[in-house]
Amino acid sequence: MGCIGPDVVLRDPAYIHESAYLYGKVTVEEGASIWINAAARAEMHEIVIGAYTNIQDFVMLHIGDRTPTIIGSHCSITHHCTIHGCTIGDNCLIGINTTIMDGCVIGENSIVAGHTFLKEGTVIPPNSIVMGTPGKVVREQNNYVRTRLNAMLYHRNALAYAKGDHLGWSQPSLQAEIMAEMARLQAEMTA
Repeated sequence: MGCIGPDVVLRDPAYIHESAYLYGKVTVEEGASIWINAAARAEMHEIVIGAYTNIQDFVMLHIGDRTPTIIGSHCSITHHCTIHGCTIGDNCLIGINTTIMDGCVIGENSIVAGHTFLKEGTVIPPNSIVMGTPGKVVREQNNYVRTRLNAMLYHRNALAYAKGDHLGWSQPSLQAEIMAEMARLQAEMTA
């Protein structure tokens, strides 16, 4: 397990890599995973990492001057993101090297494209695709299945890593699992 400060609350995460750094009022919910060289610091407000959310390699989580960092469930915060004092709804995918600043709110089922910069106070409605610098909504669509599928794959990989299996995505059964999960999620979305 990573470098974890005394104020951090772990609620049965799936996996925390030994190079992860978590300090201050940080809560990691059930099934979440924290990957290589991720860092979370919460000196005056809290950071919450939702259930089954993955914080990928080299992600930096910090609080704002006046705002906590709250990340919903089943989110993927991908490599090299900076998440700073904002709120991210459930079932979101934040693309590689994105920066989200203080007071931003990302609605559920949204995808923020890689290399996007969201300036302070930006509010993104649910079911959006966002890109650019500064980031803007370029399309509205329900991304529930896509984002949940990515979160499922990372949860599966986290469980494998926790057992010392670093080749979990190379298993022959993976494609069948993906297809079954897509069908389940499609049915869940339309129910």
